[in-house]
Amino acid sequence: MTTNTVQNPARLATASVYRYRWVALFVILSVEVMDLLDALVTNIAGPSIRLELGGSYSLIQWLGAAYTLAMAIGLLTGGRLGDIYGRRRMFLIGAAGFTLASLACGLAQSPTQLIVGRAVQGLFGAVMLPQGLGMIKQMFSASEQAKAFGAFGPVMGLSSVGGPILAGWLVDADYFDAGWRMIFFINLPLGLFAVFGAIRFLPEFKSDKAPRLDVLGVLLAAVGAFLLLYPLVQGRELDWPVWCFVLLAAGVIVFGLFAIYETGRERRRLDPLVTPSLFRKRAFSGGLAVGLVFFAALIGTGLVVTFYLQIGLGYAPLKAGLTTLPQALGTVAGFVAAGAGLAEKLGRKLLLIGTAVMIVATVGFALTVRLVGDGITPYHFIPATALLGVGMGLAMAPFFNIVLAGVDHEETGSASGALTSVQQLGGAFGIAVLGTIFFAILPGQVVSHVDGSTAELRTVLTTSGVPSDAQPAVIAGLRDCLRDRTAQDDPDVVPASCEGAGAPSPEIQAYGGAQVRAGFQDATVWTTGVTLVLLMLAFGLAFLLPKKARPEDAAAH
Repeated sequence: MTTNTVQNPARLATASVYRYRWVALFVILSVEVMDLLDALVTNIAGPSIRLELGGSYSLIQWLGAAYTLAMAIGLLTGGRLGDIYGRRRMFLIGAAGFTLASLACGLAQSPTQLIVGRAVQGLFGAVMLPQGLGMIKQMFSASEQAKAFGAFGPVMGLSSVGGPILAGWLVDADYFDAGWRMIFFINLPLGLFAVFGAIRFLPEFKSDKAPRLDVLGVLLAAVGAFLLLYPLVQGRELDWPVWCFVLLAAGVIVFGLFAIYETGRERRRLDPLVTPSLFRKRAFSGGLAVGLVFFAALIGTGLVVTFYLQIGLGYAPLKAGLTTLPQALGTVAGFVAAGAGLAEKLGRKLLLIGTAVMIVATVGFALTVRLVGDGITPYHFIPATALLGVGMGLAMAPFFNIVLAGVDHEETGSASGALTSVQQLGGAFGIAVLGTIFFAILPGQVVSHVDGSTAELRTVLTTSGVPSDAQPAVIAGLRDCLRDRTAQDDPDVVPASCEGAGAPSPEIQAYGGAQVRAGFQDATVWTTGVTLVLLMLAFGLAFLLPKKARPEDAAAH
């Protein structure tokens, strides 16, 4: 139960309905847009960022992983901070911090500065976002809450459609010579609007009985997640030293200590970060597992597609963003169809149908990449990506309500926070694992294509004037060079095997470029196979979930 501690009582028309509630909703939606844009734009802008700041391809992985990991950890306690210190106050702190962190990201001069800025963005976003959702429930009457929450669907849909295109446009347009930095500077007017709008229009709400903050629980969860994530992202570049596996084992141990500590807090009647009794419920544990693998597949595959489009095919950021447009439009269509009554009518079946559609679409995407090959264009991707988006919308729409139907009402707050955190954590692990698999596969696929086209290469060498007796050495050297170039952690560094051979002829350069593109094509197809495994696992785990959402939950969303 909550009570209004409004800093300006004149703003309330009644004790239960807030006078400026619709304006306040607009303020809350503005920060949702900021968060959604920042979760999407770095995939498109990542290659351009790496080109300017330098560093290895893992920088692109960290741009997404640092944000989502920090968000995942922060969301475990973000809502409780509002209960303890007041939702309006924490919304202001979160919005102001997010805006300043966006400015710091836009001004970053090194990969480390940018990654730290992204992590700070995620932490302040986790403070900011839960407050808005809590205030909506208190500002609006029961009859209006469905309309208020219903506004999130179109806003999220428009943001998911416009985010990649906006990122590509801003990077390509290079306004004020800012290039990729504009994707962060665009947050400044939105953030200022949120801050001043919150000061003017948001009321203060605070719990009558504020829970105690579980600081040690937060630290254990953060350390455990970092210990698991860091070696997954950096292990390939470091050639998997022993300490990477030690960190992975330590991460598992830390999460074990976290579980023991949280159980002890519950026994002592203290407020745990995550209610341990939830994990004894099949529906909730199954929901966490589904969320982890589903969002790992979703977010990780998005990064792999960016690698393929921008690095493999050489697409400009705007062209890459437009290529993903059918998927975003399909997602909106899926959400609209689910909201038109399918979610309420079908419940868990809709989640299963959506996941099955995603599996079919993923197979279609892999076949398109494989069969069309080097002549592929953005138009070839439309059928598979649009279908993938529809499946995403159908599967995601009922997910949270169905999982929460398996927990008691008094556990809903803790369960919601844990589910949202797992969604972000799954995204971070998807980026780490699928990105690592992609670049681990890539050199071998390039070598395979060189070995399989030796006759073509001999013809190219003969055309370029290379004597037949010198061709075996040139072929071996080119093979090693292409392998080492694609295996190189930092693509700006020239491997030793590529030095000293002189400038290759245009024909040899064209041949080498074709083999690298073919390698990117195959690495994408193989990594998509991992995505298929994750989606099929999510499909199977979904049978652990309740068949229907609770009626009141379905009505609220």
